[in-house]
Amino acid sequence: MKKTASEAIHVWLVMMKAAQAISRYAAGDICKESGLGDSEFRILEALLHKGPLPVNTLGPKVNLTPGSISVAVDRLHKRGLVSREESPEDRRVRIVTLTADGEDVIVPLFQKHASLMKDVFSELSGKELQQFEAMLKRIGIRAQNMEDRKLKGEGK
Repeated sequence: MKKTASEAIHVWLVMMKAAQAISRYAAGDICKESGLGDSEFRILEALLHKGPLPVNTLGPKVNLTPGSISVAVDRLHKRGLVSREESPEDRRVRIVTLTADGEDVIVPLFQKHASLMKDVFSELSGKELQQFEAMLKRIGIRAQNMEDRKLKGEGK
């Protein structure tokens, strides 16, 4: 049977395979060069662009569980790339901050990462990139809203 239009499940599969290929390509050079793992790179990148963050805010931003974010932050702290301090408002909250050494590591790595992504997406025009971004955002927002309703017991 010949397909006349893409089915949602096929589009999802193509999207996941593309995302995995892009991640492998990007992470390979960056992780080898820096000795950082993917999660550590994501943490440093988030701190570079968002500034100091509480651990419990940082974890979801970089898609790590509470246990995983704690271990990754510990590794970065031992290397002197981040600092951890108690929040002045709530002693239970730990604020993670990029150190000067951390900034020295992540800035050139992020520049390289940005260059790699530019190369990966060079097949698309500026307009196509904007359209692709808008579509991904729409799909992501819809999926998030569906998950939120499901968690509240509202079904679809």
